[in-house]
Amino acid sequence: MQESVRNSPEPSTRQTSGAVKGMTVATVTALVVLTAYSVAIGGSGLAWFAWIVLGLLTLALVTAESG
Repeated sequence: MQESVRNSPEPSTRQTSGAVKGMTVATVTALVVLTAYSVAIGGSGLAWFAWIVLGLLTLALVTAESG
């Protein structure tokens, strides 16, 4: 008997675009800088609000690309 070899489909690997990678790096960098700023000088509600908006925009970009 001849054994048949079944090729299992490879899992799809999605490539993220440069825009998504850049936005993600900017968001994480902003979080690190804002945290250091808050520790050194004191928290700023407006700065944290801006970071939350940046995070939501990044999340929307990632969601739009994966959908």
